Amino acid sequence: MKKFRTLDDVDVKGKRVLLRVDLNVPMDNGQVSDATRLERVAPTITEISGKGGKVILLAHFGRPKGRDAKDSLKPVAAALAQVIRKPVAFAEECTGEVAAKAVAAMKDGDILCLENTRFHKEEEKNDPAFAAELAKLGDIWVNDAFSAAHRAHASTEGLGHILPAYAGRTMQAELDALGKALEAPTKPVIAIIGGAKVSTKIDLLENLVSKVDALVIGGGMANTFLHAQGVGIGKSLAEKDLAATALRIIDKAEAANCAIILPVDAVVAFQFAANAPSHAYGLDAIPADGMILDVGPQSVARIHAAIDDAATLVWNGPLGAFEMTPFDRGTMVAARHAAERTKAKKLISVAGGGDTVAALNQAGVAGDFSYVSTAGGAFLEWMEGKPLPGVEVLRIR
Repeated sequence: MKKFRTLDDVDVKGKRVLLRVDLNVPMDNGQVSDATRLERVAPTITEISGKGGKVILLAHFGRPKGRDAKDSLKPVAAALAQVIRKPVAFAEECTGEVAAKAVAAMKDGDILCLENTRFHKEEEKNDPAFAAELAKLGDIWVNDAFSAAHRAHASTEGLGHILPAYAGRTMQAELDALGKALEAPTKPVIAIIGGAKVSTKIDLLENLVSKVDALVIGGGMANTFLHAQGVGIGKSLAEKDLAATALRIIDKAEAANCAIILPVDAVVAFQFAANAPSHAYGLDAIPADGMILDVGPQSVARIHAAIDDAATLVWNGPLGAFEMTPFDRGTMVAARHAAERTKAKKLISVAGGGDTVAALNQAGVAGDFSYVSTAGGAFLEWMEGKPLPGVEVLRIR
């Protein structure tokens, strides 16, 4: 049963389609430095345009406090035109007469980008009057910005209560992939959760232990768990005040029959720097003045075995200090192993979060995973089991 309305459920020809997209791309000297997000929304834009819909793009950029030229979407619209190889008109406003005139001038198939919705403080307040002003410009609303779906803003959620609402193709792909990963997964399911801090991922870990069969914990987070279990971790990064939280998560996992896989050895260095002299130690022999910067070879072998046993993998966060060689090795090797299993059709692999995407790109395997989410906060909140306002409003009631 389909839970969300998609573009398959509507004839867009001749309609004014308010399309919420994520154009919050990195810029360098006024130029877009990474077009990944533009490439992601291209299929939805070109499909609606190709079917004769008038595509009116709504998006935010940065965190402006009022109108600010440096946060204008104008250069982003120009970069988008190059990606989709079609002209993209630009309106200097997202509501009012300027926007209305620009929309009125459109022909079927035209594409228009409206100015940054966050130039208006009413956007983030999800102000009903502001949402109504936006709604005047369109006949239907399509949300294709999963990465902003955890925010209940006027353009990401409010419009769905005023206009007929549909998921764009990027949103649809994300919801399909995430559904396969955690909502109705092929079992057994393994999650790899890494990164520096347990504090940012308590809700995530607590939700996952009840949903997955095995949970691999890596990165600085693993040190907090090891410390909680009485392992000497030297000068390693850890949140020692969260020892009780770590033990509670371990108990919860045990009760849910979820195996927690922590490092059994570690790569230790005495300074936090690329190519610092390092050595692998067993957990009973971590030097008092050493820092754990990556999982050790026995831990890597154990993670590989866990990946081999799994039918579905969900990954968020690196296993070590992946920004520096040689402490990227654990993350790179595990990522390549998961990619091989995926290519061999033995694994469904879903990954997301900024550091995770960077690590998979560094390993050269982002294209080999079943799905890689570019959404940071929304991906995490979804994995935490929280309802996302911009998704809930698309559900078939």
